Amino acid sequence: MPVSSNKSDRRDFLKTSAAAGAATSVPYFFSTPRTLAQETKSKNDRITLGVIGAGGMANGNMKAAKDWVDVVAIADVDSKRLAKSNKTMSGGKADVYEDYREVLSRDDIDVIHIGTPDHWHTKPLIEAMYAGKDVYCEKPLTLTIDEGKLIRKVQEETGSVVQVGTQQRSTFNLFVKALALVADGRVGKIQQVQAAIGGAPKSPAIPVADVPSELNWDRWLGPAPAVDYRHLSTGNKNGRGNTNCHYEFRWWYEYSGGKLTDWGAHHVDICNWALKLNGQTAGPVSLGGRAEHPVEFKDGFPVDKDRYNTATNFNFSVKYPGGTEMIIRNDTDNGVLITGDKGRIFVNRRKLVGKPVEELANNPLPEDAISKVYRGMPMESNERKQHWANFLHCHRNKQTPISDVHTHMEMLNVCHLAGISARLGRDLKWNNDSEQIVGDEEANSFLARPYREGYEIEMRETVKS
Repeated sequence: MPVSSNKSDRRDFLKTSAAAGAATSVPYFFSTPRTLAQETKSKNDRITLGVIGAGGMANGNMKAAKDWVDVVAIADVDSKRLAKSNKTMSGGKADVYEDYREVLSRDDIDVIHIGTPDHWHTKPLIEAMYAGKDVYCEKPLTLTIDEGKLIRKVQEETGSVVQVGTQQRSTFNLFVKALALVADGRVGKIQQVQAAIGGAPKSPAIPVADVPSELNWDRWLGPAPAVDYRHLSTGNKNGRGNTNCHYEFRWWYEYSGGKLTDWGAHHVDICNWALKLNGQTAGPVSLGGRAEHPVEFKDGFPVDKDRYNTATNFNFSVKYPGGTEMIIRNDTDNGVLITGDKGRIFVNRRKLVGKPVEELANNPLPEDAISKVYRGMPMESNERKQHWANFLHCHRNKQTPISDVHTHMEMLNVCHLAGISARLGRDLKWNNDSEQIVGDEEANSFLARPYREGYEIEMRETVKS
């Protein structure tokens, strides 16, 4: 597979990302419609919430949402995590379950948070929408492109408000400000966007181990193939060890897409949003590049079953009608580089730099520039809470949130295509209208995955309320 030719090489990327660290200007906050704090006037206005998946993301999100919600039910297949999260999320007052369906069956719950591993996102999300719930679901919503079609269909039929946990969309002084610069024409016509997202780690061979007594391993696997639990206690530096469970699920194609969907869901999302603000409304037409894996692959599947298998190194070029290009790479500073015919900007979670940013000192953005990118929705002064505030505002007012399923699946399809290309080792042509890979039957077989018996997704006939 040929390596794509980048218009900006790694040196250019680093030069822009390192430039003018002081150029990030003062915060942008404006008078907007009523904030969520103004909408939530009394205890009776508080929102009841059920949690599915009680790991680190759920605990962090509940801290962000605690001013507005009461956690009344939590489900997880790990009883130790369940007990710990019940203390931190509700002071031990919530009802706890192993089966998430118990949470969905409760009529007293307004909204659901899904913070399960990636392979357990689509099924409970669809069932939550059928149960009449609004949902905040962690990214990426899906493991496959076809799962995205199912989610879109059910969301349209039920009218459920679904916010995806791509919180960069609510970071005003970095990512949203960068997008406001794009929308205001400060970079000109975009020629290229780059998403640098890092590569997955490697692991040694991980032996089969006894399943921890607190973990229902069969339920954790759910729709994924039935395999042995693995754990190596001294395998990495973060204290978790190497395993095929909990946080480390990210490095197994059986449960994730690796960094291509883990961080790609963040930075490819910003790239895609920038292109749309710049007038690139059509989807991609081709994707090509190269990828390296820590194990041998045959017919798109890893030969070794006892170690991490997602891509460690990659560089993909995604082409759009008119010649615009998106680069997805692992080999340089984590962040997004936007290059136009008037200038370039680099943004990540620490900084926003580039000549258009420096020029703000003498030529500031219009006062409503960021609000316009944020579609005029309320903006909280605490950005750590903003993404949740946006979701709960949209829940109350039945509006489309800033990270909805349609925009999410638009960009996630690109991430999934990169994963298919990586696994098969070849370039792909894409028909964005039919959402099919052109002229490649084997590649199209990766648009869906089989579900283990008993964990299939049941589609229903429904009427939008």
